Amino acid sequence: MTEKKTSTPVCAVFDIGKTNKKLLVFDQNYELLKEEQVQLEERLDDDGYPSDDLLQLTNWIKNSFQALSQNPDFTIKGLNFSAYGASFVHLDGNARPATALYNYLKPFPKPLRKSFLEKHGSDVFRETASPDLGMLNSGLQLYWLKEQKPALFHQIRYSLHLPQYCSFLFSNKAIAEITSVGCHTMLWDFDKNNYHAWVEAEHLHSVEQAPMLSNNVFTDVIPNLAIGVGIHDSSAALVPYLKTFDEDFILLSTGTWAISLNPFNDTPLTSSELAKDCLCYLNYEGKPVKASRIFAGNEHERQIKHLASYFNVHVNYYKDVKFDSNLIVYLRNKFKQATPDTADVLLDCPFVERNINLFKSYEEAYHQFMLDLVAQQIASLKLAIGRTDVRKIFVDGGFSKNEIYMNLLADAFFNKQVFASEIAQASALGAALVIHEHWNTQQIPEQIINLKRYF
Repeated sequence: MTEKKTSTPVCAVFDIGKTNKKLLVFDQNYELLKEEQVQLEERLDDDGYPSDDLLQLTNWIKNSFQALSQNPDFTIKGLNFSAYGASFVHLDGNARPATALYNYLKPFPKPLRKSFLEKHGSDVFRETASPDLGMLNSGLQLYWLKEQKPALFHQIRYSLHLPQYCSFLFSNKAIAEITSVGCHTMLWDFDKNNYHAWVEAEHLHSVEQAPMLSNNVFTDVIPNLAIGVGIHDSSAALVPYLKTFDEDFILLSTGTWAISLNPFNDTPLTSSELAKDCLCYLNYEGKPVKASRIFAGNEHERQIKHLASYFNVHVNYYKDVKFDSNLIVYLRNKFKQATPDTADVLLDCPFVERNINLFKSYEEAYHQFMLDLVAQQIASLKLAIGRTDVRKIFVDGGFSKNEIYMNLLADAFFNKQVFASEIAQASALGAALVIHEHWNTQQIPEQIINLKRYF
């Protein structure tokens, strides 16, 4: 007689990125047991601008969960959602989407920005810890709808940030959640710890639910299943570190943007910091996280194409370039170097101003590019560090695998411990961890993050 195989208790997480949509399944030791990934075709919104296809996304989430729940290998105990911010799903009185899922890259009309500032003043950016980002400030999306599409606006009963819409598909509960409300939305007044006065003044009632903390779940919908309320993906990526380390640290999360996140800097945001692309998030416990960012991954993509074309090598040639400390010394002597003091006012990487003809080889040019990019990165990190006594810097994402970048960063912060950290699927893992107590009977494992120290 063969023994009946017992099914594994798991947490399923839908991790919704701009490009990739994933379903990930974790066991109680947070080992990744299953991963599905799709890229969905965009559709055009009512203005002809590309946007995520909400119907397709909704169907994929529902169908994927249905298939997973029928898999005899797994017993789904927890379900949560991490997704990109700055995106609303607007529901009508029948709980159906009333508008497209508008793209946060959609241009915000200049006359509308002007009229908003005339009404509500420019202090609103500092008070809500939100750089002036147009549609990336999701609160302004509602203002735009009210002013430019009033017929649609008046159909809206609830405006749910994308992670909370994903949760709503299972819980049928329209709620707000703290990390989604507290990420450059222009909705949350960090001074008063409540919705900003302009939200009430404009009667934006579809977003005014009191935000729940990210560790909340619904257990009364599907028997034996804890359904999370969803979490903003940048905040989710911070959760494994906050759950693992007791001492103060800063996380440099690198991808298209390089975002420095300091959960231990709660000083109020200044206008000067805001002008340098510094902002505040709220973490899963509702505490402020000082963050600064540069467009480093995007700049890296641009420059490796430029260098590959100029030196006639393949575009990924940089991966074969080894860190050369002698070359760094040579370049520092030969060329005037950007310093963090000059870089902190530069939104562009200093390398764009350099004459590429002066470099004898790809290796030379790429090392100099890294010197310039890291000078900019140091300035950004210092903004987030502020006056805090942070001893550890964790770097995750693409640049954590770049030996030149990591060695230069460790050299610059010689008085701190600099680590390349590797977490498989950090945002999804954070979404599973944040509801740990509701689905998992085990302790959180100590070795959840792989670290490599640079000196």
